[in-house]
Amino acid sequence: MMESRVPKYRAGQRVKTAVDVINDGSVANAPPDGILVRAGAIGKIIRVLMHTEASVPIYLVDFDEPLVVGCLEEEITGV
Repeated sequence: MMESRVPKYRAGQRVKTAVDVINDGSVANAPPDGILVRAGAIGKIIRVLMHTEASVPIYLVDFDEPLVVGCLEEEITGV
């Protein structure tokens, strides 16, 4: 079993996208492989989850749009 990575960020923290966040197919009403959030967008983490198989944190981030996006640590930075 892989050891879980400790989350770098916490719920309520403001973050900025470091890269364009692309639809991996998990957002049904968005084009596959389309950009969900552009690099540089500012949002707020509303929840931190742990991916059970990969043992990495997934951050649910609200970017003040009608869509809450799941981001990996590599896709966001602190503000």
